[in-house]
Amino acid sequence: MAQPLSMDLRSRLLAAVDGGLSCRAAAIRFGVAPSTAIRWHAQRRETGEFTPKRQGGDMRSRRVEERASDILALWEARKDISLEELRAGLAEIGLIVSVAGLHRFFVRRGMTRKKRLGMQSSRTAPTS
Repeated sequence: MAQPLSMDLRSRLLAAVDGGLSCRAAAIRFGVAPSTAIRWHAQRRETGEFTPKRQGGDMRSRRVEERASDILALWEARKDISLEELRAGLAEIGLIVSVAGLHRFFVRRGMTRKKRLGMQSSRTAPTS
């Protein structure tokens, strides 16, 4: 993953903007994209800071977690349901989620979805 640009570069670019340069001219001077300079300037104007935002991380599980009651209700109704069947059932009620997303949902709750055999498999005795 790429690293955010340095705070020194950010502060020098924004100082140039404060000194009268446009964001586009300051971007050309410091060798960054114009959209980057515009974004930094807007961020400082809105929040008062221009520090880099966090990168990476989980961006989509919030949507799934908001509908946790629907997922768990469908699972409780039929505990032997496969993740693909559960995904199809959720699509019918308007929640589009991947099988991998459902797997992570159950892992976060410590619930295993592994299907187990009803009884232990039998072994054949060695023949002599």
